[in-house]
Parts: sequence; C-alpha cells; structure tokens
Amino acid sequence: MSPTRFFLPRLSLVPTTHGRNNIQLISPSVTLKTIDNYGKHSMSALRRSLPSPSCFKPPNGISAAPPPTPPPWSYPLQLTRGHATVAGSGPSNSRNHSYWPWPWFTGALLASAASGLLGYKFAVSGLHLDQSGNPSSAHSTTHFGSPTDFNKCIEELRGLFPGDATSTDPDDLEAHGFSENDYHPGAVHSVIVYPQSTEDVVQIVKLATKYRMPVVPYAAATSLEGHTRGHPTAGGICIDLTHMDKILEIHAEDSDLVCQAGARWMDINETLKKKGIPLFFPIDPAPGATIGGMLSTGCSGTNAVRYGTAKGEWFLNATVVLPSGEVIKTRRRSRKSAAGFDATKLFIGAEGTLGIVTEVTIRLTPLLPTTVAVAHFPNVYKATEAVIDVINKGVGIQCVELLDDNLMRATNKYSSANRRWPEKDSLYFKFQGPSQESLKETAKVVKQVVEKHGGYGFTLARDDKEAASLWTDRKNVLYYGLSLVEGSKGWSTDVCVPVSKLPQLVYETKKDLSEIGLVSTIVGHVGDGNFHALLLFRTEEELVIARDAVHRMVERAIAMDGTCTGEHGVGIGKKEYLIEELGVGTVKLMKTIKQAIDPLGLFNPGKLYPDELASPSSVSPHSSPKVA
Repeated sequence: MSPTRFFLPRLSLVPTTHGRNNIQLISPSVTLKTIDNYGKHSMSALRRSLPSPSCFKPPNGISAAPPPTPPPWSYPLQLTRGHATVAGSGPSNSRNHSYWPWPWFTGALLASAASGLLGYKFAVSGLHLDQSGNPSSAHSTTHFGSPTDFNKCIEELRGLFPGDATSTDPDDLEAHGFSENDYHPGAVHSVIVYPQSTEDVVQIVKLATKYRMPVVPYAAATSLEGHTRGHPTAGGICIDLTHMDKILEIHAEDSDLVCQAGARWMDINETLKKKGIPLFFPIDPAPGATIGGMLSTGCSGTNAVRYGTAKGEWFLNATVVLPSGEVIKTRRRSRKSAAGFDATKLFIGAEGTLGIVTEVTIRLTPLLPTTVAVAHFPNVYKATEAVIDVINKGVGIQCVELLDDNLMRATNKYSSANRRWPEKDSLYFKFQGPSQESLKETAKVVKQVVEKHGGYGFTLARDDKEAASLWTDRKNVLYYGLSLVEGSKGWSTDVCVPVSKLPQLVYETKKDLSEIGLVSTIVGHVGDGNFHALLLFRTEEELVIARDAVHRMVERAIAMDGTCTGEHGVGIGKKEYLIEELGVGTVKLMKTIKQAIDPLGLFNPGKLYPDELASPSSVSPHSSPKVA
C-alpha cells in the first residue's frame, strides 16, 4: 500500500508546552496543532487557514517579518483519525497563529521529518482521507499533476486570461474555498479564473486536462453542502462564472429564454417585468442563485408545490463543456422531444462533476395574480395535515409554507411590518388564479379546511401591498431565525418525504430538536413534503450536537422512504447517505457514468459520489428504493 502524499511547504518549528515529544508546525497555509508522541494518542486535527501576513504575531521580544505568501499549489490539509474540524468553520473562528522563525535548515529538516512521519503513520494504518477529512479505505484512481505542473498551468492561464481574469490572491482563494453558509470543511483552490464565454471555459478545461488539475465551477456561492470547495489536498482551478451573466435571447412567443449560466433567476424575472413581458421563471431558491448552479444542484423553492423542481421541464437544454473540452448542446429548443433519452437531465443534479454548464434555455410561465393568507395551528402535526387536505382540494395554491412557533416569535421581534402574530405553528399560503374572484374562491375553500383541522386566525391580505409585506416576512425568516440567539451561527439543512409522511416527520423532528438544548426553527415547503431546519449554536460542543441532530433527521427521512435532501443537493455534506437512500446498484451506475465522461476524475472531485461502496449485506433495509 503506497502512503498518502502530503505537501507541507515552508514549515517552521514552534515549541509547545504539551510535552517533551510534542511538536507544532506552522506555515502560512497549514497548522499542525500537535502530534501527540507521533501518534501514540489521538491525532489533533490539522486546522486549515489562509491568514494574511498581518495575522502572524511572533512571541514577545522576538521580531520577525511575516512569512511569504504560499505558492498556489501549497494546499492546506486537515487530517484526523475519526473526525475533522476546520478553522473558520465554526464558532471558534480565530485565524491568528504564532510564528517563530528558526534557522531555515532546522525548520526544513524538522518539516521533512514530520512529513515523513505523517506519511508513514497513514501508510501503516491504511488510512486515506475523503473530501470531509475522514479516513477512507477507498483508493482513488485519480492522479493529479505535480506542483510543477500546476505552476505551469497557472502561468498559461495568466497568459490566456491576463489581469484580474486570473487570480491567486490569498483573499480571493479563501473566499472561494470557504462558505459562511455551511460548516463543512473548507479547502482553497490553487487559482481562480473568470471566463466570459463558452470558448473561455473550453480553454481552461483543456489546460486542466493537460496538467491534470481539478476543476470546480463556482457562481453565486449560495449552496449549503460544500459544492464549491477546492480539492482538500490538490487545490485546483476554480472557474468563477459570475461574469457569464447575460440574457442572450428572449422568445416571449415561445415562453422561453436563453441565458448564460451565471445569470441570476431574480435578475431574469426583473428584466422580464421591466420589458413588460407577463412571464416569469418560477424556480425560486436562494435570492442570489444562478441558473447554472440551480440546474447543477437540481434545486427548487417555495413555488415547487405548483411548478415542481429543476428536475421538471424548466431547463429545456444546456450547453455543456465536457471534461474532454468538447462542447455539446443537450437538445433543441422545442418544448418537447422524443429523440433519445433526455441528456439535459443527465447534468441536472450532477453538481458539476460531469461537465461545466455555460448556457441554458429555460422555460417561462404566465405571471398570474396572487394574494397571501396566514393561519395558525395548535401544533405542526395539525398544520401539515391541513396542507395535505388543501392540496387535494385542487384549488389555486402557488405556495404553502410552514413556520413553526419559534419563527413566528422571531417574525414578531424582527419584522418591519406593524403587526403581531400568535406565536404558534403557522401556515403562509400564496393563492394564484386568473382573476380576483378565483382568488377569493380559493381563500374561502382554504379557510374551511384550516378550521376543520383546528386552525384559527385566518388572515387574508387586503390588497397587493399587504400581500407583498406578508410574503416578505416569509422570505426573510432565515435572517429572523438567526437573530434569535445573539452571537450564534446556524446550521441549515433540508429533507423531504412523501407528503403523507410529512406530519409524522415534522412532529418527530420538532420533538427531537426540543430535547437537545439548542434553539431551532423549522420552515417547510410543506406542500411537497420538504422542510428545512435551522439549528443555532455558539460553541464547538453545540456544533457537534447540531451535527448529530441533522444526522438523525436525515436517517428519519430515509426510513420514511424519503430523501436526505429535497433541494439543497449532495455536495460533500450528504454524500454519505446516498448508498442508504439509492442503493448500491444505483450509486454504482452513477459512478460508471462519471468514469465514462470524466475518466481522469478532474471535474469537482470529492463531491456527490460516496467514497466507497458498501457491500449489500452492510446496507440498511432502506438502502434500496422500493420497486413497484
């Protein structure tokens, strides 16, 4: 078994007080906290950071110039036997590290020795690290280029994309390798490139193939499962598509639109409104989300109960740059086609592991009159039962959202509107119809159903202005919820189950969360069985409690024939659940497709696909989908 290779550049020795045989190694990009007696005890995590030179403070009485900026291929590592923690990924977010310069030859010698010891330790124990920093026995067939190869690639990229179009600035690398939206391990890229066309992306991909550099697409960075992290030990090229944000064609008569992958869905709808075109794109995830990211994660939002998800027919075709550098268009622009299998859907939910999406044709739909109503319930069980009943009435429901009692408390506290609600589990309805009369008829039917299930306080917006104000509160609940505990951070996750199972899932999850000692909120797109939980924490210990609660929530959903993610995607955060949810055979098929399209394993490595396949006997009874 060959040892895992680690790059530990420019290390210097720092004595510690933890014992005679302990050492601490510091570099601008890697901090090895402590190797307790060379692994006799549990290894401390390698905590990754990329501080600016001003962050390095020498001990009192010693002056030292800040260390030089690490080269782009200086990959920060994070190692642990059992779990991983990341500087900057939790409440303990300090990026300050001591730096004590020793003679160069002493630092180099000890760095070399430590590197050898690390390699030996992992070689003899048979440990290999997965994307999350956890040991894995799976052997990767991916072979990346050397540091020299990477440097050559970066120089060629600078030649093709001069100036700000290519960046190795440490702040830029860190911004793209971390996320404030989640608490998964961060990893910086080697270089950021900002293309403006499909042809630019082709040139980047061909260089990546030539020098064997990983490629990770990036745009709005609104994802929640670590989709845009760099490779943890190899870095790679981050292709930032934010400059590819143009609307290329609007076909109002065909109800479709062609745009670049970096176009934001909200900007598209605003453009249609300004042009007086009574159409809109109904898939509505996070406000800043881009079309390419939405396609790649298979997202959805509050409108899913009426219009479905990204895996419906809303993406008619996509222009994709394959790992080979070839450009394909998945189909023509016609509304339907029976010509072969649907190649567009091959890339929906593939999370950039099969190709880089550069242009998309999206389907639009008529913009109809809407209004909003709010109702309150004694508990989430009654509220979700009412939703099922309402949906089965067939009335004009565009959205139906559950806000639990904690979110209603937060809304009362932080909303700018001059109103106070009962702090009870509540439903926000958005009604849709061709006329005001149809909206009133829908409201009448929904009110009857609400009262049938013990609901009360049914409030219908008096006009469009009040309806917009009510719905603004719904869209702001994440920020309201984060404000409930001063100084806290939030772990946001989602699951989805068959709608009939939703009352039980929400009730059991709510009960579980009430017992863990953390403030939490639940908001759900309950009309399609999907809900989100936000768990607030302030310490590393509370982060562990939150992580465990999320795990239980996922297991609970899968046991009910549901999914680990209704709309956030898999990334690195939920790939461990795919075998249990989809079954070994399905995951093996996914990996076969990946190998066929990306044989070098360069496109967004470490995301989506589980690190190894479990044997069928080791998978739970819920590991294989039921076959009719």
